[in-house]
Amino acid sequence: MRLNNPASISGSFPDKHRRILPTRVVVAGSSNRDKSNGSLLMATDESTATLKEMRDGYAEVVDPKSGVSGGVQDVYGEDTATEDQPVTPWSVSVASGYSLLRDPHHNKGLAFSEKERNSHYLRGLLPPTVISQELQVKKMLHNIRQYQVPLQKYMAMMDLQERNQKLFYKLLIDNVEELLPIVYTPTVGEACQKYGSIYSRPQGVFISLKDKGKVLEVLRNWPEKNIQVIVVTDGERILGLGDLGCHGMGIPVGKLSLYTALGGIRPSACLPVTIDVGTNNEKLLDDEFYIGLRQKRAIGQEYAELLHEFMTAVKQNYGERILIQFEDFANHNAFDLLEKYGTTHLVFNDDIQGTASVVLAGLISAMKFLGGSLADQRFLFLGAGEAGTGIAELIALEISKQTNMPLEETRKKIWLVDSKAIKPTILIGTSGQGRTFTKEVVEAMASLNEKPIIFSLSNPTSQSECTAEEAYTWSQGRAIFASGSPFDPFEYGDNVFVPGQANNAYIFPGLGLGLIMSGAIRVHDDMLLAAAEALAGQVTQENFDKGLLYPPFKNIRKISAHIAAEVAAKAYELGLATRLPPPKDLVKYAESCMYSPAYRTYR
Repeated sequence: MRLNNPASISGSFPDKHRRILPTRVVVAGSSNRDKSNGSLLMATDESTATLKEMRDGYAEVVDPKSGVSGGVQDVYGEDTATEDQPVTPWSVSVASGYSLLRDPHHNKGLAFSEKERNSHYLRGLLPPTVISQELQVKKMLHNIRQYQVPLQKYMAMMDLQERNQKLFYKLLIDNVEELLPIVYTPTVGEACQKYGSIYSRPQGVFISLKDKGKVLEVLRNWPEKNIQVIVVTDGERILGLGDLGCHGMGIPVGKLSLYTALGGIRPSACLPVTIDVGTNNEKLLDDEFYIGLRQKRAIGQEYAELLHEFMTAVKQNYGERILIQFEDFANHNAFDLLEKYGTTHLVFNDDIQGTASVVLAGLISAMKFLGGSLADQRFLFLGAGEAGTGIAELIALEISKQTNMPLEETRKKIWLVDSKAIKPTILIGTSGQGRTFTKEVVEAMASLNEKPIIFSLSNPTSQSECTAEEAYTWSQGRAIFASGSPFDPFEYGDNVFVPGQANNAYIFPGLGLGLIMSGAIRVHDDMLLAAAEALAGQVTQENFDKGLLYPPFKNIRKISAHIAAEVAAKAYELGLATRLPPPKDLVKYAESCMYSPAYRTYR
């Protein structure tokens, strides 16, 4: 027991299942987030400690009049089947007001009420004014808009996340269309390039070749124990920027922020991981600020052994149902890892499967409004890497599902190399090479098709095969266009076109939520098809009339709930779900599981 306030007295424990909490005592559970001090105190009467209370490492007593919206009963989206099991806490900490202000998980800044300030030793540690979370959001948005450089906005957002987690997610959720390009692509690409210079605090776990034989021990150093999603990279192919080594950590951090903001996965259940096996980027090796191993990349058996130790340790530490998302691995490793662990772990590669699902959703939307079917189209790809190959395979699966044609036959409609003879109706770029859809290419597509469908998917913006302006101008305003990175609306003639963004963020948060809430143990291709069809189903005629193949991002949590429901339904149908019995209304259940960034009222 640690006493931060000598005037307080510890509680007693009558039996192994029950405890008595005196006023202003917080119980630290097995997660033991902060070993140095107590982070939160609650005034309460006699109560029973359960996993529900200790879900975030603390027994929080929340005012029932708090009015938290979005998953009040299960605000962190945990497994409700275990919430009411009594447990015995193993340590008691008395809270300190200053520590509470330094704890990003519970800090509310100037939003602490007068009562909370009196109860939690905050009097004098804050200015006297009390403001709402809504005013805090307004203030932070105003401050961020003052920055002219996107990287400065990114750093301001990351700093906020480290100071006040709920405010960070409230700000991001309420302004997702404006801030998504800041916390993720394209700005995250620059952040990764300069990660050594801007790195200040640990945001995830770094596992290097130095940790071989001790990976399980390294994972156990992370303070949160109830992890549900891991995003892992080895940094070899970061967006279209190449090998950034250890600096690739910005990608898992960004992806998991979106898992929470867009999919409602609680922040403490998310773990970013970077596997550092060296880098072949000479510029980084010579950079005095580089934070990774200064050696050439390990390959072959040395690489495989470290990855296998990691995969084994993750399953041992977190269980069968931990979702592992592979991110930005080079082609040769990406396909190998997916094939090797797809039958033994709950794994997902966003570059291969997430991209494929979101592109398929855009194509289904286009067919719905233009008429015709995917089976009638001829697809030409520029770029046959992991993204292009994954998209092509999922399109072939969807056509096979729609027509009952053998998969071998549907693959013949898709070309991964240039051929002047096929007269494509759909052009998809995944080359990672900017401006490769030239004026001649776009004009040729427009001459062959009344409504040429052009997907320019490479990230970041500088690597896009063509811009929205180029696609609309060179096709005389007839192109159906979508890109990987965002482009501003473009006026052509009397029309204003809003370019669609085939952003994986439409898919992976909802997919992850569906897998978690159903307790799925494997990812099946049919789940990816279900996610694509669910996303396409959210596109309205009004959206399409503006040139949009995807619904507005402002509705992303609703979209994610529908995707999660369809993914979960497919998991139950395939016998891959372990959370039984299935909820009667999967959409409502998905919404109830979503993390809420609204402040809670502390007694």
